[in-house]
Amino acid sequence: MKNSIFIKICMTSVAAVTASAAIPNMARAQKQDTAFALEEIVVTARRRSESLQDIPGTVTALTKTTLERAGVQRAADFIALTPGVTMVDAAEVGDTQVNIRGLNGTRDAENSFAYIVDGVLYTNPAAFNREYTNLQQIEIFKGPQGAIYGRNAAAGAILVTTSAPNENIEGTGTVSFSKDNTYLIKGSVSGPIIEDKVFGRISADWRKSDGFYRNSFQNNAPIVDAYEGYNINGRLIIEASENLSIDMKIRYGEVDASSITFNSTFNLPVFAEALATPSAFQDVNDFDFLFQANVISDNDQKSFEYSTKFDYDMEGMTLTGWVLYSDIKNNLISDGTSAAFGFFNGDAACQQSVTDLNAAGQALLGPQFIGTSPVGVIFDPINGSFLGAYTPTTCDGIQEQQRDQRDISAELRLASSGDGDLRWMAGVYFLDIDRQVGVSLNRDSGNAPIRGLFQETGPNATASLTYDDFDSQVFAVFAQLEYDVTNDVELSLALRFDTEKRGVSSLIPNDVRQSVIDLNGDGTFNDPLNPGLSFDLTTIGSIPDKERTFSQLEPKVAITWDATDDVTVFASWGVGFKAGGFNNSGSQATIDGFINGFINGGIGIFFADDLGVPLPVITDDFEKETSSAFELGFNAQFFDGRLQMNGAGYYTRVTDMQFFEFFVGSFGLLRVVSNIDTVDIYGLEFGFTGHLSEHFRVFGGANYTDSEIKANSSRIDTVGNKSPYTPDYTINIGSDFDYPVTDNINFVARVDAQFIGQTWFHTVQKGQRPTIFQPLFELGFGTGAGGLGTADFSNARRDSYYTVNLRGGFVGKNWSLMGFVSNLTDEKYLEEVIPAPEFGGSFNHPGSQRHYGVELSFKF
Repeated sequence: MKNSIFIKICMTSVAAVTASAAIPNMARAQKQDTAFALEEIVVTARRRSESLQDIPGTVTALTKTTLERAGVQRAADFIALTPGVTMVDAAEVGDTQVNIRGLNGTRDAENSFAYIVDGVLYTNPAAFNREYTNLQQIEIFKGPQGAIYGRNAAAGAILVTTSAPNENIEGTGTVSFSKDNTYLIKGSVSGPIIEDKVFGRISADWRKSDGFYRNSFQNNAPIVDAYEGYNINGRLIIEASENLSIDMKIRYGEVDASSITFNSTFNLPVFAEALATPSAFQDVNDFDFLFQANVISDNDQKSFEYSTKFDYDMEGMTLTGWVLYSDIKNNLISDGTSAAFGFFNGDAACQQSVTDLNAAGQALLGPQFIGTSPVGVIFDPINGSFLGAYTPTTCDGIQEQQRDQRDISAELRLASSGDGDLRWMAGVYFLDIDRQVGVSLNRDSGNAPIRGLFQETGPNATASLTYDDFDSQVFAVFAQLEYDVTNDVELSLALRFDTEKRGVSSLIPNDVRQSVIDLNGDGTFNDPLNPGLSFDLTTIGSIPDKERTFSQLEPKVAITWDATDDVTVFASWGVGFKAGGFNNSGSQATIDGFINGFINGGIGIFFADDLGVPLPVITDDFEKETSSAFELGFNAQFFDGRLQMNGAGYYTRVTDMQFFEFFVGSFGLLRVVSNIDTVDIYGLEFGFTGHLSEHFRVFGGANYTDSEIKANSSRIDTVGNKSPYTPDYTINIGSDFDYPVTDNINFVARVDAQFIGQTWFHTVQKGQRPTIFQPLFELGFGTGAGGLGTADFSNARRDSYYTVNLRGGFVGKNWSLMGFVSNLTDEKYLEEVIPAPEFGGSFNHPGSQRHYGVELSFKF
């Protein structure tokens, strides 16, 4: 995990030498030949076609050639080619966290970037992580784009363009086989349906993989990170008249995959030292993963999307409109996290599983062990157990999560032509979202689990439940203009007003009680499924509906100066916005009772904060996030376009940054969003692309981002820490080679290296803090033993790491045969670390291992 400094220095040196060497080589090439200048890249990041050189901002544009040679198939592939942008792909297929220059998406909330496919804005975060086919170009526009694309575009915009069917009959196909029984088959057929009027395409893809990791408890079965999914896509282009063009698309897809590929580690330094147990305070980067869950995880996703877009060419203007319907259902089931807290200790299945596993000599990752009783060792030193999460016992319970979202959106805008000194655009936007989100902890009987978020009775009866219906209605108006002040200076202004009305309704049954946990301490074990159902936890009540409206004016101002024919300088300022919203009902009651009250009051709930410790402040609502960002940069090209360069410096102040937290305890598990009051982010970025010869190209980019939490009322002791999920730096460097070996066959090769800096994943990063183990140790070991439960998360930072990917092979007129290797050096790294501070531990997801295979493609 800890990279060799020598390797880093060598790789960085090679990048620097290669870049500097490109300049004299291209200078010599300029004198010899002017035939292979880089093609001009045209982008649509500002909703009109223009040269990449003229954009007043930083855009990474990946052309069709780049996408093919890099083997881009999914979101993680093109994110890895983009400086200043990282992605976490963990937990489940619909859960991807994209960080752009320090602004991160939020689990159970929204992305921080606009996602546009063929001119249509997609709003469901689960829509992003998909299989991409027929790619034409991808643009990553960094910086706030709220004035252009509205809500959730504070960090930038990602625009995906696919090739449209036309008058030619065309077909493509790809078959790939690689390590870990990974298969990919995809293909498409397109052409005219009605001559000169209607053109269509149908495409499909199927992917299957056993994944990298195995479950040692279940005979090393490939059930840890396995994946199978397919998509069917259709598209029609209708040239209804000389002035009217209609673009219709439909997609259906299903995924059946594993989920929750996590192990838990402990961050208890006092405990580790006092009991001579180093594994109780282990650096997450040195952790050796071992998957032993007795529940086979499963993640099912079903997606349906339909959109229609039209462009009507009026005299000197174009009217554009689109409507999108999206319905994505996402459900997962996996082993639970409750064994550490004795949630199911009284359950006969839990007791029997511990007895059987102890007799079989089942070992766990230290410091965990299985005794003859599920009761914690601190209460029963002779027979007790020390259990974490995802163990082979049934005492963890079964967690099930549901996130279903249906949304319909529409936009209508009128734009001037691109001619003249003044160019303008204005429009309106509407969005309606209906989202159901639930998390349950169900009993594990030891048999194959029955699916169902809420089960009142049966072998997998529900013991803890959060379940709500969230709805949102968004309305926006927007306008933008660009004006050529002089031949060399352009001033652009954009303004958008978004208003978003949000509501939440609890779906938890009011009249159902569970018999697993005694909420009020009366010894009856006959209490609600959720603490929020009753204010005093003694009678069944109801959770009232809530409704709030969030609004924001989002301006953006930019100025562009053509300093020379080859150098453009720009400056911009803009505002970003994400609406506030609601956590699952009962979140505040759960945290106040089972975390804060438990730590400060000992065994019992709702005690006063009498110890003066910095406990988390969680509410059932979270506030809107806004950001104000400045950027100064340049775009340049030299040597007849053979060398292209860009650079920028930026500063962003984020107010009420939305942040996801994961809590576990005797209540089960809870996912919440809180706000970080103020975060400052600033950084530098540089990139280049150049031809050393007609056949050899080099490219690279680097980003450095620094950040600081200035105020955080949710966790007051985290001021001065870094913005979560933000690496200190990213570096991309690579080259590709294309050389004809015969008149009809070329040899092509590409190498991409990516370096990711150290990364914190939580606001809690240093210093010691209390956990729910403190009162337990006091009870088990006596007065003064509570310090054994003190946590320290200074070892929960992900180390820097690098990966190298290679592709190479032969390309004919209508076919290609390629070999590929990803993570060539088999670098061990972490995909994600989710600290749970009051639990005194972290949940860690491993990164991808080395992967290699072959790919055969054809076209006609």
